[in-house]
Amino acid sequence: MSEQQNNPLHGLTLEFILTRLVELYGFEELGQHINIRCFTHDPSIQSSLKFLRKTAWAREKVEKLYLVSLD
Repeated sequence: MSEQQNNPLHGLTLEFILTRLVELYGFEELGQHINIRCFTHDPSIQSSLKFLRKTAWAREKVEKLYLVSLD
């Protein structure tokens, strides 16, 4: 339990994280930070969520960028 208390992502949904990143960077810049097709070709929150939920390595990159953007 104490492990989750120190996790800054604890309690945040992937949709919340992605929405915040899109608000901060926009899809174009987000696609420059993380070059994945769901950000660079006809992007949307829903299509990106569908991809990220199935693709662990991409989700990890999104979570890392979110943590960096908090600083």
